[in-house]
Amino acid sequence: MGNGQKSRGGASGRPAGKSDREREELRRRRRAYYESLSPEEKQAYRERRIRRRKIRQLKKMAFSGAIMLGLIVISVVGVLLQQRGKKGAAPVSGTQASGESQGSQPVGTAPDWVVQDLIRVNEHSRPGTRLEKVNGIVVHWVANPGTTAKQNRDYFDGLADSGERDVSSHFIIDLDGTVLQCVPLGEIAYASNERNADTISIECCHPDESGKFNEATYESLVKLVKWLEETYQLQPEAVIRHYDVTGKDCPKYFVDNKDAWEQFRRDIALK
Repeated sequence: MGNGQKSRGGASGRPAGKSDREREELRRRRRAYYESLSPEEKQAYRERRIRRRKIRQLKKMAFSGAIMLGLIVISVVGVLLQQRGKKGAAPVSGTQASGESQGSQPVGTAPDWVVQDLIRVNEHSRPGTRLEKVNGIVVHWVANPGTTAKQNRDYFDGLADSGERDVSSHFIIDLDGTVLQCVPLGEIAYASNERNADTISIECCHPDESGKFNEATYESLVKLVKWLEETYQLQPEAVIRHYDVTGKDCPKYFVDNKDAWEQFRRDIALK
């Protein structure tokens, strides 16, 4: 190494800090030693050199492999954290999935007059994302005259397979007044746009295109909203229409008839 390059130190068998003359003398002595060996000893000497070289190579490979594995683990963890951040809160589990409890926000179990028929967890209608808080209740119409709560519930569930759109609701009230629960109270539903994250949604069936709810549906709606108000300790103004969020004609009858909407709110107060 008389060309000015740095010596590689003890790991290569070459003492560090030696002058060119000292290194040349060391090589000469090694050659002399090797020539003094018998053929069998020379073979053993060569084999030892080969084993040492292989051990050094294996150590380098193991070190490089450890570094690569560490980088892969860091990358995977980063991707998972990024995806979790995009989805918002973590999926609920245990009692949170059933709607019994959720952090510091109490969540009531639906009363026995509510029929629970939960849709499957899927990205299009039930993402399983925790509902961190409840600041309101949003009333909707199904916009499919004459359809039942079960038919609309099955449509929401079928989105897990079709993926044609993102929509669902916590509750659907049938034409006969049956209250069907599709999504647990501890999870968000895809019903109220930017208010999905802090509201409970209620879809109501209606017999015709006017969107007016029949008596059975209406009475169950009043009963359900009253229970939700008391459960989440909400003020009357927290009960809104989908129209109040997006300007959409939903629920149509309450948008077209403001007096009917105000009467509905009075009926809740009197319940």
